[in-house]
Amino acid sequence: MKYVFLAVFIIATAIHLYASLKQDKKMRNMTKPFILLALLGFYVLAARVPSTFIILALIFSWLGDVLLMPKGVKWFTAGGIAFMISHVFFILGYLKDVNFAAIPVWLVILLAVFFVSVVTYIFSKLKPHLPKALFYPMFLYLLINGAMNCFAIFRWVSVPSAATLTTAIGAALFFISDSSLFFVRFNKDSRLKTHFLVMLTYSIGELLIVLGLL
Repeated sequence: MKYVFLAVFIIATAIHLYASLKQDKKMRNMTKPFILLALLGFYVLAARVPSTFIILALIFSWLGDVLLMPKGVKWFTAGGIAFMISHVFFILGYLKDVNFAAIPVWLVILLAVFFVSVVTYIFSKLKPHLPKALFYPMFLYLLINGAMNCFAIFRWVSVPSAATLTTAIGAALFFISDSSLFFVRFNKDSRLKTHFLVMLTYSIGELLIVLGLL
């Protein structure tokens, strides 16, 4: 049964990516809710002991997907809050595998400097295009996504394996997806004109996070 959910995830994602490329909003909205629901079903059935934190992370990711579908700042804000909560639950899900004694201080400092610098650079490009009320909340949101990435890397360093590396790569793709979404949504002069890259990196990222946790 778990492979049925995985098949639904792959099919829904493929159709959604095609719709994103063609800018078919109706088809995008029809397929988007099925992507994370199918991935959630796959995770619950495939995990020997499903983590409550990861289940909640996937549920809030799904909720974020749904809330981002309508246009408007209020809907965008609500979707962002849902995704921010999902990042926190992902962090909590990673923590059981993190051995802080194995994490060198220089790595913590390096990652902090890296993500703060990247987020600052991204928002220096976005600032002229963003509503003033959204600038700092979005800045904080992307920093929290960066923190989720840091803990995925800490998990990898604590337990070096293909699985933990897979989750870390998935987290990085999630960061790329969010960054791309901001440019697609707010910067009309951006080279990113469709949601294709946003959803490609997001879907693969979420799948890799789950596969690495399994």
